[in-house]
Amino acid sequence: MANFKIQPLQDRVIVKPKEAEETTKGGIILPDTAKEKPIEGTIVAVGEGKVADNGTVTKLTVKAGDVVLYGKYSGTEIKVEGEDYLIMRESDIYGIVK
Repeated sequence: MANFKIQPLQDRVIVKPKEAEETTKGGIILPDTAKEKPIEGTIVAVGEGKVADNGTVTKLTVKAGDVVLYGKYSGTEIKVEGEDYLIMRESDIYGIVK
């Protein structure tokens, strides 16, 4: 994870979304159009922190490896070496899964 190809800037993070469920609890296989967008993922890279108007840097609360919950439509989808990721601001993250 520390060797990720993109370094996010300031208060941005890169998240690897959890895979969408392929089947329902009852065993029904879901087509791609019926799958829910994931709202959980693992942080793979974080920026240095948010720069305030006075020049001080506020470090991020999250770190690489944290499993987080985020809004269904949060972030911008990117593809790195064939894998899907999201890049978003730390404020788009709702919480850390313990």
